[in-house]
Amino acid sequence: MKTLRDAKVGSTVRVVKLHGEGAVKRRIMDMGITKGVDVFVRKVAPLGDPIEVNIRGYELSVRKADCEMIEID
Repeated sequence: MKTLRDAKVGSTVRVVKLHGEGAVKRRIMDMGITKGVDVFVRKVAPLGDPIEVNIRGYELSVRKADCEMIEID
């Protein structure tokens, strides 16, 4: 299983599935990360956390722990 945390800077990936449950999954979905959406990985912070991505025309910073719950293709 490949997750958003494994995506390389400068790549565009598609969300296949969201893992997690309850409030955590709801928060990820509220940020606009849903099944089938394309995610462009802009950059990674110097210490590796957070990861900055472009989703649906806006920039978003996502923690590594949350990225591990987002399965990509």
